[in-house]
Amino acid sequence: MNYDIDSGKLLYALGVVFATAAFLYFIRDVVFDLSITVKAALLFVAFVVFFVAGVALQRDVLDVVGFALAGIAYIVFVGYVVLRYEPSETWTFLLLAVSAGLFVTLGYALREWNLTLSRRTAIGIALGLVLVSTVLVGIDAVGGGVTYDLQTNESVTVEPPRATGQDRGVVSMTERVGTMTATNQFVFTRALDLPPLRGCLLGTDFTTHREVWVGYDPARFEQPNVIRGDSMLQFGVTADLLIDVNQTEPITYTIERDANCEGERERPTLVVNTLEADT
Repeated sequence: MNYDIDSGKLLYALGVVFATAAFLYFIRDVVFDLSITVKAALLFVAFVVFFVAGVALQRDVLDVVGFALAGIAYIVFVGYVVLRYEPSETWTFLLLAVSAGLFVTLGYALREWNLTLSRRTAIGIALGLVLVSTVLVGIDAVGGGVTYDLQTNESVTVEPPRATGQDRGVVSMTERVGTMTATNQFVFTRALDLPPLRGCLLGTDFTTHREVWVGYDPARFEQPNVIRGDSMLQFGVTADLLIDVNQTEPITYTIERDANCEGERERPTLVVNTLEADT
């Protein structure tokens, strides 16, 4: 068998593989604190730059590498837009149809019209797109991110439990205790990442420094993962509050905002805060 492998093509292939991995890592929103709008724009710019490079570098297999990277960048761009913006089925279909038409047209232009670009023109286009990208990133950086504001009620009343089938102990009752407001004051769409919450109960014999569940309504898997530009979203904050199974009267918990659960309280108290408050 002939195992003679073109080392140059192998290295090109590895470059394409690593570029694909870089694109996929880029869209995970774990590096570069950029808005979704700017990330999508940068992916489209990458598609154009690589396509222009492929047209200009019509030698060896560099043009194929350029077109491969352009295609990968565009596929990642479309996937990112669909996943993050969650367009309707109609708009998703139109996006895919337009994409198909775009690549058929580009392929026809290359084969039938002998589309070419001089290297000077290609470099000029690339530099222009890099400049536009730099401006977008700069605007994004000064535009600010999403702000989160936790507002808690002054108190919450827990009604006595109905028959529980147990003679002693405590039961938890889920009650709304506040509101989290997410605000995006800039024009670009950004990722929505509500801060985790913590809570503890103080001031009763059975709740001393006892941590309790505090979360959002709706739950995280039902929440949107983006917030549009110049918009505000509100989410209910709920907590599992404890009450003795033999309690016959309602218990009113005072709600406080504090970074920790230290100290004592003379009356039942729920301490609520975000985990970021501890850092």
